[in-house]
Amino acid sequence: MRELGGDRITEAVAGCVAALRPAVARDWTEVRAGGLDWNCHETAVHVADDLVAYAANLAGRAQDAYVPFELRLDDGTDNSGLLHVIETTGALLAATVRTTSRHVRAFHPYPFRSADRVGFAGMGIAEVLLHTHDMTQGLGLPYQPAEELAESVLAHLFPHVQPGPTPWQTLLWATGRGELPGRAPVTQWRWNNNLVIPAERLDLVGIRPAEARDLRLGGDGGFEWTDGGPYEGTRDAAGFLLKAYEGGVHRPEFGVFALVRREDGRAIGGMGFHSVPDEDGRVEIGYDLTEAARGNGYATEALRALADWASARDDVRSLFATIEAANTPSQAVVTRAGFTKVSEDEEGLAFELRAK
Repeated sequence: MRELGGDRITEAVAGCVAALRPAVARDWTEVRAGGLDWNCHETAVHVADDLVAYAANLAGRAQDAYVPFELRLDDGTDNSGLLHVIETTGALLAATVRTTSRHVRAFHPYPFRSADRVGFAGMGIAEVLLHTHDMTQGLGLPYQPAEELAESVLAHLFPHVQPGPTPWQTLLWATGRGELPGRAPVTQWRWNNNLVIPAERLDLVGIRPAEARDLRLGGDGGFEWTDGGPYEGTRDAAGFLLKAYEGGVHRPEFGVFALVRREDGRAIGGMGFHSVPDEDGRVEIGYDLTEAARGNGYATEALRALADWASARDDVRSLFATIEAANTPSQAVVTRAGFTKVSEDEEGLAFELRAK
């Protein structure tokens, strides 16, 4: 899988600079940037400010707030100089993404108060693509980024948005900048970085649609797996996630998580929800581990963390799991996690945990 990383940031920034350079002789302070309240100069400064802020938060491992500084141009900086600032801040973010471990997370408020290097890359690219669109609209310049870039942003940061006719058209619609046939206009929007639920020895790392697609096609989803992984159950779950995404019904917080061991950063299995909670607040879970990771209590630990997270929500009243009668190790996992057997039939044993 080609990760959303430094090379993509560089590509997006190069496209921005190439699109805007023909208008460097104009007064950008006098031209409104598309549908924004900012003029083109303010918008360009905002792009550069976001790029360096994302680089700083990721490099500085910020945990509770943005690193407290703000970009300020030297007096007299012209538009050519401003484009150079965008190139430079883009290069800083690209370098930071390339040199940061996948497992590092740093502060960003939306929606779960953290993002990894892929998330910061995606946010930087989104800022560049969307605001270049705004500025070129105001300046009357042509601009069309690569569809692959727009598709990557959607599949990493907009898991709740159903893919449309073309990725770029869909991204513009999803951010209130365009229309899609059959869909209502978007007036408020927010991207979604993936959820990570910590457990004692591992993290449950939310799998994005782009990663789910790679897993379903036989790839590693961008994770480093222990020997024998990922297990077929994780690939199947990724396929269901991808189907929900393509159908426009995926809710990322009720998706699939890779179980990533902290001591070595390796993924050892998958765990997640079969769907969103039903009208009674009942949600079904499933999981698997690679053979090399079994027998160490990881599944129980992860299931307890997932159950605690879900039970704290207002829309979850009970968790449910169905296990084959012959799968006694899995039955032991749910029992140790606090589930109780509620029924048994030819399809297996049903276990339930009621939210507190």
